[in-house]
Amino acid sequence: MADLNTIAEKLIAGKAQEVKDLVKKAVDEGAAAKDILDKGLIAGMNEVGRRFKANEFYVPEVLIAARAMHWGMEILQPELQAAGVKSIGKAAIGTVKGDLHDIGKNLVTMMLRGAGFEVVDLGVDVPPEKFVDSAKSGDVQVICLSALLTTTMPQMPKVIEALKAAGVQEVKVIIGGAPVTQKYADEIGADGYAADAASAADVAKSVLNLG
Repeated sequence: MADLNTIAEKLIAGKAQEVKDLVKKAVDEGAAAKDILDKGLIAGMNEVGRRFKANEFYVPEVLIAARAMHWGMEILQPELQAAGVKSIGKAAIGTVKGDLHDIGKNLVTMMLRGAGFEVVDLGVDVPPEKFVDSAKSGDVQVICLSALLTTTMPQMPKVIEALKAAGVQEVKVIIGGAPVTQKYADEIGADGYAADAASAADVAKSVLNLG
């Protein structure tokens, strides 16, 4: 039977083609899609997140591992859909208006996907209205705002105000980025603050009471 630990190990090592081949082999051998996801891809990405938090991995290693996960998910996604496996939640993420930085956003996106979230990536330089439109789409439960510049941080409360004005305040808001702090999150009324990409998935699960 397929060795799901090996999928996790190859993902941690960033071996995208090997991850893809092993996922396909596991599917062909009849392994349950949810098991491949949980015990292979998510287990591997969780370890990547742990190493990133512990400064054992840096951004390049995380991006390479995330690419390997993406390749594995290309094979697994149709199997998950066919099996009726649902994501644990849906998040929308974007870098706020005026800010064109995307590495942090991309890392958080991969960490969220690695934790089992469906993620809508809104891109960079995202105006408040676009976040509101995403929240109004019905099934987005959490919005993640990223800013790398102190000059663009004031866009974050504007998004929160726009969500309230649009009547979608049940959607949770998490903020993060180099200049952002827990104190700032509290001041503007954000539901959560992630100090780094590896923490973001835990914070998202926490604000949604997913454990």
